[in-house]
This record gives sequence, C-alpha cells and structure tokens, in this order.
Amino acid sequence: MPANRIHLVRHGEVYNPGGVLYGRLPNFHLSDTGKLMAQAAADLLKALNTPVRAIYCSPLIRTQESAKPIEQAFNLDAKLDEDLIEPHNVFEGRKLSVKAVALRPHWWWHFRNPAKPAWGESFKEIIARMNEAIFRAYESVEDGDVVLVTHQLPIWVMHLSTAGEKLMHDPRKRRCSLSSITSFEVHDGKLVEVSYIEPAAELIAIDKGAV
Repeated sequence: MPANRIHLVRHGEVYNPGGVLYGRLPNFHLSDTGKLMAQAAADLLKALNTPVRAIYCSPLIRTQESAKPIEQAFNLDAKLDEDLIEPHNVFEGRKLSVKAVALRPHWWWHFRNPAKPAWGESFKEIIARMNEAIFRAYESVEDGDVVLVTHQLPIWVMHLSTAGEKLMHDPRKRRCSLSSITSFEVHDGKLVEVSYIEPAAELIAIDKGAV
C-alpha cells in the first residue's frame, strides 16, 4: 500500500537582511536561526516515531538546507521535485508593502483581481502541481510516511483547497509558520488534513520574503 501520511514541512528562517520578496531568486540561505528551526522540525518528526520512508524538497537552496536535518534523522537522501518550488512572482527582489504599492501606480494592475492573482502563478496552478508532487510521493513508497519540504503559499493553498475554503486570502493571516509541519492522509483517493504542528514556535524569527 502507499504512504500512511504526507508531511508538508515549510523551510526555516531565511537570511534576508534587505527584507525583499525572495521568491525563486538564488542564494537565499537559511539564517542561523533557520537552521535551528529546521533541526526542530526534524527532531519532532523523529520524536513522534514517524516512519519516514522518503523525503522530497523544492530545488531552492532554503528548502534543501531545511531538508538536511530530516535526511540525517532518517538516513535518507532527499530528492528534488520542481513541483514543490515557490510560485513565481513579478515582485521578486523588491520590498513589498501597502505603502510601496500605493506609491507605484504602475504596480496596481497586478492587483486588479486578487481571486486570480496577476502578480504571479495562480492558486489553481499551484494546487495542480502540488497535487502531482504529493501523490507521486505518496505512491513512491509501500508503507510509512513521506516528507515534502516546500514553501508557505503552496502549503497554505493545499490547506484551503482540501478544507473547501476560498482560495483568495490575506497573506498576513496564513497559518503556516516557519518550519511548521502540515500533515495529510489520503482517504478514498482524496487528501485530508490531519494535523498542524509548529515545532520551532519557541524560536524568535523574522518571517519576511515569502510570496
């Protein structure tokens, strides 16, 4: 039979002193705190006696670094999956705020329809590729669990989709903290969310730069 449970793990804090939207830009590594957060996620999975059989991660460096402690905890090598990547965004490399947008009328066009984002990849496109990645991982093992290390928005829209909630949302209100673990099971061929844990909640981190 396939995997028992699928764990979507968000990466840890990123070293981003400029506070920019890093998106898919290269060379955004974990900060020292981010490494501790990634370790906390791995430690929790291990403490729960989670029978991890496979690990997959986004090709971006921050997710690869976040997967390292999990690889070490379960003596497995993570495999890269392009479908787990951060969504593309026209504002990559910029500081994005209400004030910044208000002062740049040429940006307003991108916000004309929040239900179907014109500033980057659509929610439905993200959900489609995440489903592909999740079910590939789910079917790649004969038992146990699989871990997918990815990004905030892909995890959050999977939560919204499986819960039957509206995809349009306020990014400031996402329940998907750094190094959090959102877990799913497959029931009758459909994804069902079964738990959400914040193993690094006690660590003080700066969560800026997510798409």
